[in-house]
Amino acid sequence: MSWLSRVRNGIQSLTKRQSADNLWHKCGKCASMVFTKEWEDNQYVCPRCDHHDRIGPGARFDLLFDKGKYETLPTPDVREDPLKFKDTKRYTDRIKAARTATKERDALINAKGKIEGHAVVVGVQDFAFMGGSMGVGVGAAFVAGVKAAIKGKTPYILFTAAGGARMQEGILSLMQMPRSTVALAQLREAGLPYIVVLTDPTTGGVTASYAMLGDVQLAEPGALIGFAGSG
Repeated sequence: MSWLSRVRNGIQSLTKRQSADNLWHKCGKCASMVFTKEWEDNQYVCPRCDHHDRIGPGARFDLLFDKGKYETLPTPDVREDPLKFKDTKRYTDRIKAARTATKERDALINAKGKIEGHAVVVGVQDFAFMGGSMGVGVGAAFVAGVKAAIKGKTPYILFTAAGGARMQEGILSLMQMPRSTVALAQLREAGLPYIVVLTDPTTGGVTASYAMLGDVQLAEPGALIGFAGSG
């Protein structure tokens, strides 16, 4: 099918929630304008240059789990803004804005389901939620995901995407590094695998802790991975 036919068919199938503004997707790498449906059908990978775009938990789960069926696990409740932090904005306002934009509670969401018939627990960090930053909430979600895997006797698969620790929580965010390491030791004691898929970008304290402790490490092509973020 030619690109003109795809565009014509796409325009004919526009709903009230669609418009010419979201009919096209601009690739973040090669800047090509790609028909949005073609981009989505290609699993959010640019068909021109093979650039893997950033996607959130919902889209990731839909692609991963058999027939798109899964159960989202509850996000643990944690104390918010423990340091009463404020820079140009209050930390609580930044959290509210991130929740409104992503419709998620925090930057790490877990779900359970089956992949190729095998039961798994999958965690996905959302870079759209404050840069996927690791705070107490993310640490708690990570531990909850590991515990769910141990309870279900399944692997824990994590898709990382983060700029590092969340500065608004200071040393409390850094404490999630050893906390996650202890949780992974429990997973290994249970004889269960921990699989990590590094997506763009994975840097900072996340790279220095659970992102690099997988039994199996994979990475998306072209993903920025490092201890420090890009300068």
